[in-house]
Order: sequence, then structure tokens, then C-alpha cells
Amino acid sequence: MTLPVRYLIVLLTFICTSVCYIERVGFSIAYTVAADAVSVNQSTKGAILSTFYYGYACSQVPGGYVAQKIGGRKVLLLSFLLWSFTCALLPLDPNRVSILIIARLLVGVAQGFIFPSIHTVLAQWVPPHERSRSVSLTTSGMYLGAALGMLLIPTLVKFKGPQSVFVAEAGLGLVWSLLWFKYASDPKGESLLPVNKKIDIVSKDSNVVSPSNSAKSGSIPWLKILTSLPVWAIVVNNFTFHYALYVLMNWLPTYFELGLKLSLQDMGSSKMLPYLNMFVFSNIGGVVADYFITRRILSVTMTRKFLNTVGFLVASLALVVIPSFRTSGGAVFCSSVALGFLALGRAGFAVNHMDIAPRYAGIVMGVSNTAGTLAGIVGVDLTGRLLEAAKVANSDLSTPESWKAVFLIPGIRGYVMEREMIGECGYIACRCKKGSNRSRTWICKHDVGNARLLCG
Repeated sequence: MTLPVRYLIVLLTFICTSVCYIERVGFSIAYTVAADAVSVNQSTKGAILSTFYYGYACSQVPGGYVAQKIGGRKVLLLSFLLWSFTCALLPLDPNRVSILIIARLLVGVAQGFIFPSIHTVLAQWVPPHERSRSVSLTTSGMYLGAALGMLLIPTLVKFKGPQSVFVAEAGLGLVWSLLWFKYASDPKGESLLPVNKKIDIVSKDSNVVSPSNSAKSGSIPWLKILTSLPVWAIVVNNFTFHYALYVLMNWLPTYFELGLKLSLQDMGSSKMLPYLNMFVFSNIGGVVADYFITRRILSVTMTRKFLNTVGFLVASLALVVIPSFRTSGGAVFCSSVALGFLALGRAGFAVNHMDIAPRYAGIVMGVSNTAGTLAGIVGVDLTGRLLEAAKVANSDLSTPESWKAVFLIPGIRGYVMEREMIGECGYIACRCKKGSNRSRTWICKHDVGNARLLCG
């Protein structure tokens, strides 16, 4: 039995996001070990760790634009090769700050093209009734990659040293690039189909213009995208989600080692549970969303809002109480709940780029992910400053008071954001009532059939 092409594409993008997050977690762990060995202060560590996000923010919107114009498949391959070679050539010396900054900026710029390109590719291949679980599976690769990084990287550092992490990550990147070059392809003819019977059977002499080709040949409605309330709803959600995720991803190893006086090597597999929980909950969210939509239990709008709200509210509570637990088991449990429900909430907004703008999914993803990246810049650097101030005030970082502000800020952000967003602009721009053809002309005029399917 031949695997449908769109399933292979989704599988490859899942592996892609896994490898990217192995790299991010790997650098955080390897640099932390190397920096602690030469007594680099927390503020400097925060500045180095946040450098990646400056480059990442700069390339989000250009990434969506370039992917729209020349194709997400090509852009994805080039960006992967760039960050892989940068990792392979990077010398890990905490005292050579300028080289580290340049390298992390390059890796950030390269990886900034990846997610807009992925959304462009998925918008071309995946029909509406499969989008939730396809995007959830793809994005869950991030969490599996982070889990594998937390499990394997400390052991690699222990036996081979921090520098070996970059060699391993570069190798993974090059292997994925070869797989993508060999197996990925662009859809021929019609690419956004509401009926799954046609998705893998496209006539060679079809005269239907695909949305991707249409977007390539026409102008991009930047003003309408940037003034769209549904787009801004996605932007706000993205910022809130990534603030919490990036703070935990970059500083959770420090919390275990300095806040709880635990060794990452001695924690065994328990340290990967928070990210493994994200992987599970992300896919649960995708399956539940598609079930609610296809069975018409809830509309697309209400499905997205329901998952987003439940996920963020529970995650907010878990984040706030993390410093109250002073054992390994308690901290792992709370961070697992927080990250798991964040992933569930992400199932409410991550697919929305393709709901509201399948033709410009990569660009909308670039706009919203820029906000998410700014959250990384602000959150990671601010956390370093908070911890440096707490160290001065409390002599060390082993007290709960030293970490309260670190977890309280993303917790409150998630709670306040959801209170403000419920009942506001919503998520789906194709606000068609049952039997109505109404849609936002700049995003859906080519796809009224899909709009009916989504919003019926």
C-alpha cells in the first residue's frame, strides 16, 4: 500500500520540528554547562540564550513572503542546510561572546524561515478536515524533540563534552535535509481540496490554478492582513504561548540544577516528561478538534476557542504553583501539566493560519510567529535579569522566592489574555453562517466551498 504524498509530507515536517527543537534544547544545556564551568553570570547567560530569538524574529515575515513566492519546499531545505552548517562550525567557548552571538543570530535567522515554510507547504497539501491533526502532529514534533534533547543531551555532554552536541545536531540536520530533498515534492495542479478522495489523484492536465500559484502571481494584501482582528487574535495567543514555552525551555534546566539542587544526569528520564506531555496533549488537541468539527459538535470557531481557553487557563495555574513544590517529582509534575495544557491550547490557534488564510498561511504564520519570537527575546532575557537580581538579594537561587517572578509572569499573562480574548474577535475570519457564502474576500474568495465546510 502506497503512503499518500500528503502523509509523507506531514511526517517529514514532524521530523523537521523535532530536529529543530533538539538543537534549541541542546544549545541551552550545552552552553549552560560550559558557562557554569567558567562562572558566567545569569544575566550574561540570559543575553546569550536570547540572541537566537533576535535572528529568529527578523526572518519570520520574510520567511513567509519568500516561501509564498518561490515555494516552501525549497526554502525549508535551504534554511535547514544553513543552520546545520553553522552548528557544525561553531566553537563553544563562553569567553568568545561575539562569536557565540553571531552564530546564534545565524541559526535564529535560518530557523526563522522554517515554520512559515511548513505552513505554506501544509496549506498546499492538507485538506480542511485533516488540518487540526496534521498541524498538531507537525508541531508536536517540537515537544518530542525537546523531550529527546532533555533525555539524551546531558548524557552526551557528560561523556563527550558540550562541543559534541553541536556536531550531533549538525548531523541530524544534514540527514533530514537529504530526506526532504529526496522525498518532498510540490503538489501538481489543485492543492487545497475539501474532499479527501481527490487529494492524491490530481489530473496532469488539470487547468485549475492552485492557491499557492495564485498567491505567487498576485499581490499580497499586507494592510488587510495586519489590520485583521482574527490575525491579531492569533498574534496575541502566539506571544502568550511562546513566552511561557521559551522561558521554561531555556531556564528549566537551571531551575532543576540551581533552584532544586538536582543534577540533570541523575534525574534520568523524568526530566523529559514535561516535553513528552506536550507531545501527547498536542496530538490529543488535534484529534479532538477534528472530531468536534467533522461531527459538528462545535463550530470551528467554538472548537478553537474551547481548546485555547481550557489549555491556557490550566497552564497558567500550574505555572504559578511550580515554585511551591520543592521536590523533583513535584516540579516535574507541575511543569508537565503547564506544558501539556499549553500544547492543548496551541491546538486552538496554531492551525488557524490555514483556517483564515490558506492562500497566505505562511505569511500569517510569519507575522504571528514574530510576536512569539519577541516573547522569547523578552522572556528569556528578562528571566536572566530577574534571577541575577534574586541572587543578589537571596545570596543564591535555591529559595522559592528567587523563582516566583519567573513563573508568575507567564502564568498571569496566560490567565489575563484568555479573560480578554473570550468573546472578542474570535478566530475564524470566514465567519459564514450555515448556508452562507460570506467570507473575507482577501483570504477566502477562491475557497468558498472550504469556508462552508469549516463554518457550517
